[in-house]
Amino acid sequence: MDAPPSLPRPGPGLPWICSLALLLIGNPSPAAAPTLVSVQRIWDAAPHNAFTDLTRFRTRWFCVFREGTGHVSPDGAIRVLTSRDGALWTSAALITSPRGDLRDPKIVPAPGRRLMLTAAVALPKPSTVTHQTLAWFSTDGHAWSEPVEVGDPNLWLWRVTWEDQAAYGIGYDTTAERFVRLYRSADGRAFETLVPRLLDDGYPNETSIVFTGRRERTALCLLRRDGDPGTGKLGLSHPPYTHWHWKDLGVRIGGPHLLELPDGRLVAAVRLYDGGARTSLAWLDPSAGRLTEFLRLPSGGDTSYPGLASRRGLLWVSYYSSHEGRTSIYLARVNPGNPGPAPR
Repeated sequence: MDAPPSLPRPGPGLPWICSLALLLIGNPSPAAAPTLVSVQRIWDAAPHNAFTDLTRFRTRWFCVFREGTGHVSPDGAIRVLTSRDGALWTSAALITSPRGDLRDPKIVPAPGRRLMLTAAVALPKPSTVTHQTLAWFSTDGHAWSEPVEVGDPNLWLWRVTWEDQAAYGIGYDTTAERFVRLYRSADGRAFETLVPRLLDDGYPNETSIVFTGRRERTALCLLRRDGDPGTGKLGLSHPPYTHWHWKDLGVRIGGPHLLELPDGRLVAAVRLYDGGARTSLAWLDPSAGRLTEFLRLPSGGDTSYPGLASRRGLLWVSYYSSHEGRTSIYLARVNPGNPGPAPR
């Protein structure tokens, strides 16, 4: 049978059927390494600026973090910054609490075209409660509701992830018991306990959850531990998320955050300690239970607690660091590279 006239005829070169395949699918892009596109300091007004999170809502960026006189101080407040282009940032709000120090704010779009902001208030003595998680809501990022208590006292609900109209979050015990509890909420205000004692070895605490897959959504949890052992863990669960399998990552991490890129790769943003404290990006291989560092962000000293977002092929990362003196807020843009064609 003759080859189509518009394509090369079979011969010592590439068969015409292979040429047709190349025309249909194009040449696979070669693998390309991730690169740091830019990094800028976006805020340093307070003596200590730290513990960030980042999201895009409608047509604007929002970055939240704690301001205070020190890493731990009774005057912690939540600063909300906003930007249209990610280059020029202005203050949208400053949230304080007469109850105590507001710590580790997290921000996420919620159903109903709202932003949800969470943080823990550290309560001074003689209160018998050490920490209480609070939530605020806003339709524009400027005007915020009154705080709502969420979760249980002394169980710091560190980060909330929305999935299929439900909010999931893991609270960690701030007393001597040192365990984590999984919560679920239909509205972001009333949280029910899904797994009362999710993990209790090695002092588990800060977490980040992502949901992957198209149909049966798999939950992955990146978890920090500070006890013995002090290595991070990866949790995996399927609906209804009441049974979890854990893998030891074999490396110490801090301030964890996890994001799935549009191409399916999993990016972890963490503080790493080997060779000096730094904020770094790493690939997560959930099958092997392994983190592979691929980019160290300009950072050092008092640093970490990143926010992550993906937009138009770039990875956006907020974080804080003291490597230039004052503990300040930074924004990095990263080209995550190209993993190249999948092996045949």
